[in-house]
Amino acid sequence: MKKIRSRTMNMTEGNPTGLLIRFAIPMLIGNIFQQLYNLVDSVIVGRFVGSAALASVGATSSVVFLFFALCNGIGNGGGIITAQFFGTGDESRVRSCIANTAYLMGTISVVIGLSALLLSKPLLGLLGTPADILPNSLRYLRIQCVGIIFIALYNYSASMLRALGDSRTPLYFLIFSCLLNAVLDYLFVVGIRMGVFGAALATVIAQFVSGSACLVFALRTNPYFRLDREHFRPDREIIWKALRLGVPISLQFALIAISTMALQRVVNGFGSVAVAAFTATSRIEQIIHQPYQTLGMSLSTYCGQNYGAKKNDRVIRGLKSGTVLMLLFSLMMLPVMQFFGDAVTGIFVKEADVIRMGTTALRITSWFYVFLGVIYVVRGVLNGIGDSFFAMMNGVVEVICRLTIPFFLTSLPLFGVWGIWWSVGITWFFSGLTAYLRYLQYRGKVLK
Repeated sequence: MKKIRSRTMNMTEGNPTGLLIRFAIPMLIGNIFQQLYNLVDSVIVGRFVGSAALASVGATSSVVFLFFALCNGIGNGGGIITAQFFGTGDESRVRSCIANTAYLMGTISVVIGLSALLLSKPLLGLLGTPADILPNSLRYLRIQCVGIIFIALYNYSASMLRALGDSRTPLYFLIFSCLLNAVLDYLFVVGIRMGVFGAALATVIAQFVSGSACLVFALRTNPYFRLDREHFRPDREIIWKALRLGVPISLQFALIAISTMALQRVVNGFGSVAVAAFTATSRIEQIIHQPYQTLGMSLSTYCGQNYGAKKNDRVIRGLKSGTVLMLLFSLMMLPVMQFFGDAVTGIFVKEADVIRMGTTALRITSWFYVFLGVIYVVRGVLNGIGDSFFAMMNGVVEVICRLTIPFFLTSLPLFGVWGIWWSVGITWFFSGLTAYLRYLQYRGKVLK
């Protein structure tokens, strides 16, 4: 048993805070590097091609997120089931989960990728993408659609390894591929002058390297990936459980993506400068999301293992530890965005009007970071213990908020264009409140 668990972490024993930090740090570094894919695209395109090119990349973000979310939720669902079986010590079922989740991810990524390719142009038109950036936006989006299968490949491998407590292996390959992406970005965009197309191509190549290398290494080194013929048999129970958890997660993120697309339409109505500023602040906030997201994913694994081991008291302790860590990070980030927002925004663009707008926007949204953190912490706990209903409910709340609040606020002279970013913060508030109320309800039923 000792040998088979050499690349895993048993989170059913020990101090919850220490376990969460030890598990989360490699994953946080990995998540930040993963975000650098888009950041590098944005920085190089924005500074070497111009703010209009940056806007064309940013205008595709919500659509890309929609298709990636539909695909990757299944991997999250399979990872939660794997973590629960790992917590019970059922090694045969863990291996079956690894095989059956692969079937699901492979099928869904192909279907989603083809659908995304066909729907790219209609969706950009539906969003009211400004005519001056539409050609480049369409070009960038179509290349990203091809990369969906590679993103799915990496996220499948990473979710299985993390379910077993191994958050380091995915990190190593992600760092390498991120550096590769940066080199290719500079080569294609600055050297060969391929523009937006070159940035998208560099990202897809790097994603392919990341996904394939991570999977090959796992197959060769992690004992749980050494599958016998019996593990490759389709298991309807595992597939159903993965779908029961994964589909609501996918739909949750899809609903969030749809609501973000609605917000993008509002942003597009204010012109290219607002689109560029919104793109820059969105990229910055993607980095801010990473510690929260990592903490939530760590809590999913932690709670999945402990819930599978029937240690409900440790699940509750995990939530408390996660909340403390979340609050510390939120308090650290607030003064950074309040006093240094111009320097942060200036990383992406040189145009003074875009920097001014982005700086004010960051000052608005940073007051709401704590509510963003609540969403991720509670979501991690509820996903870990198998609450599939919450994912849908939280997605619906975000859709309602983003379909109503931005249109209302931007129509008021008091807010105008700033209503875009106020609506982001207010949406986080309502989503965080809903998440916490759901936890209180679920805790009374399940974690007695």
